[in-house]
Amino acid sequence: MNVFRILGDVSHLLAIIILLLKIQKSKSCAGISGKSQILFALVFTTRYLDLFTTFISLYNTVMKVIFLICAYITVYMIYVKFRKTFDSENDSFRLEFLLVPVTGLSFLENHSFTPLEILWTFSIYLESVAILPQLFMISKTGEAETITTHYLFFLGLYRALYIANWIWRYHTEKFYDQIAVVSGVVQTIFYCDFFYLYVTKVLKGKKLSLPMPV
Repeated sequence: MNVFRILGDVSHLLAIIILLLKIQKSKSCAGISGKSQILFALVFTTRYLDLFTTFISLYNTVMKVIFLICAYITVYMIYVKFRKTFDSENDSFRLEFLLVPVTGLSFLENHSFTPLEILWTFSIYLESVAILPQLFMISKTGEAETITTHYLFFLGLYRALYIANWIWRYHTEKFYDQIAVVSGVVQTIFYCDFFYLYVTKVLKGKKLSLPMPV
């Protein structure tokens, strides 16, 4: 394990903690896409089924359990505890537009045609597009709270650090996972415009706002 992998995991965990604290402190999930959080919960569930079959390390196991618990706590807060504050009108992205092609692709392109491997591949493909409902929601409302932008920044940073991790592993171990790398690059591309707005607006104390669709 290298420093890029560890920093990526820390960034990912920090993003989730920021989101949970935001919801708990404000007692509101306004501006948060519940659909994106459902997709992330599905990502972790299908990816970490190996918890029941394979032990890699204590660090690996603990991080997987933490991500799973946090994902379902987030979904619970949005759809149960603070459901009255949930903006279902603007969280209107059609999930089948993501789930159907991702499911099909996971059956067509995988490392081996076994249930666990197909589910792992499904999780990799799904994670690359899971943030789209959140970005779609921001595009509909035209703005995002500062704390939400911090969450998105660290989520994007996690993917960028994982790209560095893959480059390092290829350089030192000659290890290359085409499915994970291509999906990670696609996911990072989705964050590019957001990164630009984050640096030029949010870090300067301005609220992130977008032109409203006509």
